[in-house]
Amino acid sequence: MNVRPIRGASVDARGRAGRGLPALILGVLLTVTACGGGESGSGSGSGAGDGSGTSGTAQSKKSQAVVSIAPKDGAKSVDTGGALKVSVGKGRLTEVEVKDAHGEKVDGKISGDGATWTPSTHLAASTKYTVRAVAKDSEGREATEDSSFTTLTPKNTFLGYFTPEDGSTVGVGMPFSLRFSRGITHPEDVEKAISIKTEPAVDVEGHWFGNDRLDFRPEKYWKAGTKVTVDLGLDGVEGRDGVYGEQDKTVSFTIGRNQVSVVDAKKLTMKVKRDGKVIKTLPVTTGKPGMETWNGQMVISEKHKATRMNGETVGYAGDYDIKDVPDAMRLTNSGTFIHGNYWAGGAFGNYNASHGCIGLRDVRGGWDKSAPGAWFFNNSLIGDVVIVKNSDDATVAPDNGLNGWNMSWEKWKA
Repeated sequence: MNVRPIRGASVDARGRAGRGLPALILGVLLTVTACGGGESGSGSGSGAGDGSGTSGTAQSKKSQAVVSIAPKDGAKSVDTGGALKVSVGKGRLTEVEVKDAHGEKVDGKISGDGATWTPSTHLAASTKYTVRAVAKDSEGREATEDSSFTTLTPKNTFLGYFTPEDGSTVGVGMPFSLRFSRGITHPEDVEKAISIKTEPAVDVEGHWFGNDRLDFRPEKYWKAGTKVTVDLGLDGVEGRDGVYGEQDKTVSFTIGRNQVSVVDAKKLTMKVKRDGKVIKTLPVTTGKPGMETWNGQMVISEKHKATRMNGETVGYAGDYDIKDVPDAMRLTNSGTFIHGNYWAGGAFGNYNASHGCIGLRDVRGGWDKSAPGAWFFNNSLIGDVVIVKNSDDATVAPDNGLNGWNMSWEKWKA
């Protein structure tokens, strides 16, 4: 009689059941082995064999921690400041990760009691963020929550126009100066969004001039060779109600050699000091009586190989209109320059003849590189300092040009 092997029994090459065991018994043993559930199982079963489907271990019980994320999942037009918050009930937060679509993380901090997490900065506008939060209850059981939302797209924005230029090399007096396209009514939020790092490290503080200008500088002139990196994280900052920044930019510049020039309005000389040593003494002419040159520390903010100077622009209508002033460098917003002069005759070193500027002998067109005006122009950087003393005028205002050095450190930080 032909006997078929029971399904599941081992069969040799001739179709016969394995030797030494009846086919029926072998099949039963294999069935028990396959379904008995060894120690390497997935752990999804109860392990108790009572058919209840529940586990006696703490890991299988649901965590009592309840994680909440604001704003709600899928929210649109979320405010960039103050809307994002993660909290937990009946537990402590152990991990919170917030990322934008490019994988950039948002810095934040879990509170000391583990109950909340808040971002340390504002969010960018028009950006989708994902949130993942993990918490543990008192038994160490984890609860996880995921969410995403998109921030608002501003209808009104502002920009910060900055100096010096990215990648430039400047003099030791150069502040980092921002002029905003709209008046700022939330200055703390704007200033907080700007970070400055220097190498070597030095304390740098900001000062507001009105509501549309913010300058940063150290207590004393920069050290030669200092590398300065500014992170403008203004994207999404609410600078005034309903008006948001749109810049996310890094600006770097380097401080060049130390050059500070001292003009004596009585002696009619200028001593050019580089790295603390006088490298040149030049004869000058400064403001004549009634039109004296400002005293104080002034920073070169612009350089022009040739420029037009018209008295109408500074309140001296009809006094002068010179279309080709050579080797001109601006010192104040109000019109003070140090520049080449080819029309003042023998005034240099002898008497004051200008309308408030500092004049250096030069030639028309500025072609003579050996002339004092051309030499000083070619040996100066934007950011170099020119100090005027012994003039019969007042000290220049700190906001008249890049001249915050005329304010004490205490007032600057106030």
